[in-house]
Amino acid sequence: MDIGPVNNIILLADCYKVAHHRLYPPGTTTLYSYFESRGGKFPYTVFFGLQYILKRWLVGRVVTEEVIQEAKEIFNATHMNEDTFNEEGWNHILKKHGGYLPVRIKAVAEGSVVPTRNVLFTVENTDPAVPWLTQYLETILVQTWYPMTVATISRVCKQLLYNSNERTSDDQSLLSGSLSDCGYRGASSLESAAVGGAAHLVNFTITQNIAGTCLLRKYYNVHGVPGYANISSEHSTVTTWGREEESAAHRNVMKTFFGRKVACVVDSYDIWKSINDIFCGELKDIVLQHKSEGGTLAIRPDSGDPKQVLLKCLDVLGKEFGTEKNSKGYKVLPSFMKVLQADGINCKSLAAILKAMEDSGWASNNAVFGAGAAILQKIDRDTQKCAYKCSLAVIDEKEREVFKQPIADPGKHSKRGRLALLYKNGVYTTVKASECTTKQDHLETVYENGKLLKDFSLEEIRERAQVTSIDTEILKFIEQDSLQ
Repeated sequence: MDIGPVNNIILLADCYKVAHHRLYPPGTTTLYSYFESRGGKFPYTVFFGLQYILKRWLVGRVVTEEVIQEAKEIFNATHMNEDTFNEEGWNHILKKHGGYLPVRIKAVAEGSVVPTRNVLFTVENTDPAVPWLTQYLETILVQTWYPMTVATISRVCKQLLYNSNERTSDDQSLLSGSLSDCGYRGASSLESAAVGGAAHLVNFTITQNIAGTCLLRKYYNVHGVPGYANISSEHSTVTTWGREEESAAHRNVMKTFFGRKVACVVDSYDIWKSINDIFCGELKDIVLQHKSEGGTLAIRPDSGDPKQVLLKCLDVLGKEFGTEKNSKGYKVLPSFMKVLQADGINCKSLAAILKAMEDSGWASNNAVFGAGAAILQKIDRDTQKCAYKCSLAVIDEKEREVFKQPIADPGKHSKRGRLALLYKNGVYTTVKASECTTKQDHLETVYENGKLLKDFSLEEIRERAQVTSIDTEILKFIEQDSLQ
């Protein structure tokens, strides 16, 4: 079976790190580093994804003679000499620790919603012979930025939907099924799709990205499936019938999946003809029969200005199938019918659409949404300014606080010493570890010496990350930023 281009813990590092064991001060026995979001586009981060990295790459006997020899061959050739690779250090790990990494990692519980500029996890070596290992693991551990950032953006979208539902709808029961991950095909790789898809499912229970489901089943103790998907047509299932037979294409969807949850894409040709003449005309009786059998129908426009098109779809459908006013005075389509907007959705456009619906008298739960690239791809490590920095070293048996303080960028000033994360009155605060007891510290040891000590389930992660109250401040961050 092809296991991909890299399956070697020693090769999960930037090339320049291979020589760093020779660059630390003589007498160095401990390096202690931490990971944080230094700020970014949103005021908080949803911590998620470290467990996947630990289980996938760090748990168990990961250093073997074969691993060392492969890395030695590649790194010595890469650096064009024979003395760069730390063969002695890796052999020490193999012989003394049986190939298990002598490292301790403490982290906040996954699913925690933590304001930026707080420590999220710390790393230190447990064997004084290999202090360099702490920073060597930076490359792979920092990749936590990706699932964490996806989970954060997904939760921000959920917060926007929650806020709008509270103002315009009678209940929040459909919240977790209101934004689907449609980003599988647009992800940079299968692993990206899986990791990002899993992060989205921290907040929602609907997805088209089956890779995320697979990752959660394998690494997050999920039995069954964590997300569902509705049956939906695509353009090829309409256009293969031909323009003149578009009605037959939609009729086929309804009859094939009669009485079930279906979505029909309606912009293959003339979106307004499709809605007015077909769904509100020729197929109206079938639509109502579908409803009577317990089926639901989502009309999916897939082009044009999302805000304008969605509102017009609601108006056309409301005129033909009727509306009621809920207890808050907003219009509601029949419960079996929604508009599915899955084109052009990001945090900004979602906020704008929900405001336009509210301004036009429509309850927000008349629409459901899908997003792809905006959640899984249009982000990078600087979206939340994630960084991993050394903050303490033990040199000649003395602790030395370590920090960086670049004069040209105060935002990159790093923290000093051993750190702890306190939680009091609903607020997280990073302090020196000496300022609190171990019991008060919300950083728990999740990994030590090759063993996973905490194994979080998706269920408890979702519980920590849930949205339970209106947050109007989030709009300020969306409005002031150019996130697409």
